[in-house]
Amino acid sequence: MPYQRKIAFLIKRIFDLLCSIMLLIILSPLFILITLIIWFSMGQPIFFRQLRPGYKGKPFFCYKFRTMNDKHDQNGNLLPDELRLTSLGKFLRASSLDELPELFNVVRGEMSLVGPRPLLMQYLERYTPEQARRHEVLPGMTGWAQINGRNRLTWEEKFRLDVWYVDHWSFWLDLKILAITAWKVLKREGINQPGFATAEEFRGQTEDQTEEE
Repeated sequence: MPYQRKIAFLIKRIFDLLCSIMLLIILSPLFILITLIIWFSMGQPIFFRQLRPGYKGKPFFCYKFRTMNDKHDQNGNLLPDELRLTSLGKFLRASSLDELPELFNVVRGEMSLVGPRPLLMQYLERYTPEQARRHEVLPGMTGWAQINGRNRLTWEEKFRLDVWYVDHWSFWLDLKILAITAWKVLKREGINQPGFATAEEFRGQTEDQTEEE
């Protein structure tokens, strides 16, 4: 990595650390309130923890507030996500409050405030080499794709925007994304993909799609 880029990413890390610690302190009463509401309405666990790929695909545990119950069908299988998503969970997702625990991931250096969203581990083997470049930076709580459509974008559009961010990253771009994110959250735009509780699974490209590109 070029020396200037290393310095730029060091500045990004310092900014992430200072902002995330400050936000954790300021939002601590809200954290406590959400924790108590989840505890009384759904019980434990309070947090949803899942292994996600980080920088260079290195796995880490990503934390969110729990938004689904554990209801099963008659055969003991978990019900689909849209049937397990509670009213409280819908509110937390619509307001993006479910993602506040990711601030701990930022403090630990596993995530950044801004970067491509951390997806699922099984997606790693489904990316094209170009799409896999989204892992050349730390994953973020918000990103270029999130302010340009979020879950209403196709997977190809999301990955194209993620790679664009990797190639064009700057401190000022991060500030712009954070400012627009705050506005988008207030407007609650692009939270869900039509027909899905969040977004449909990424299954990779077909051979025909790869050949066309």
